[in-house]
Formats: sequence, C-alpha cells, structure tokens
Amino acid sequence: MLEDGFINFKEMCARFDVTPRTLRYYEYIELLSPRKVGRARFYGPREIARMKLILRGRRFGFSLEDIRQWLLLYEQKGTREQYRTWIELADRQYETLSAQLADLQAAMDELRHLRDETRQILRGMEGGDAASPPES
Repeated sequence: MLEDGFINFKEMCARFDVTPRTLRYYEYIELLSPRKVGRARFYGPREIARMKLILRGRRFGFSLEDIRQWLLLYEQKGTREQYRTWIELADRQYETLSAQLADLQAAMDELRHLRDETRQILRGMEGGDAASPPES
C-alpha cells in the first residue's frame, strides 16, 4: 500500500479477488477511475469503496449498467437521490430474486419427485424381473 492510502493494480486485484481483465473492464466502462502514473494505476479510498459496492451489486444480481447509473447518481444528484434510486432498484431486484427462488424450488421439488419415483422403480426391478420395470 502506498503512503497516501492508494493501492496498486495488483493489490486491488488481490484485495477483491478479481482478475486483471475484470479490473480493466470496470475502468473501461467507467465504474472505476484510478489515478494513473505512467502506465501504473493506483486506487484510492473512493475507488476501493466503489469496488465494494460494485461487487455487492453483482452479488445481488444487478447489471453493471444498473450499478454504473446508480454510482453516477451520487455525483450528479447527491446522496438522497442515490438512496431513493437504491430502494427502487432493491425492490425490483428482490422481486426478481424471489421469482427465481420460486422457480428453483419448483425445479428442486420436481427433481426430488422424479428421483424418488426412479428409486421406487429400481427397487421394484431389483425385487422382481430386472429386465422390465414394474407395471403402473
């Protein structure tokens, strides 16, 4: 870490467990704006905080564009508007995740049912004629 609270590119990758390609991409799409000294990049407290928010947003399933727009709000309209927008985004994403969870639960229930049916068929085959399944 540098004296003034900045970390270099390699340290940033290691701290957040991201690839150099990911870090460069986040810079390319203007999510991060590191200080540049020659070809070297240095990330200060602002960029570190933004990276935490980016990764948290990705974990929750937000698109990079949603995250980018949300981060821009702070610079353009301040904290209050950013918070209002965050609540709207969070509500929308919560509904999306809830629907995905319901779909996953339905798929798990169906898989469990088919597995149990197949287990019963196999037990019937092992107890009787292994060449043909039991009649339904």
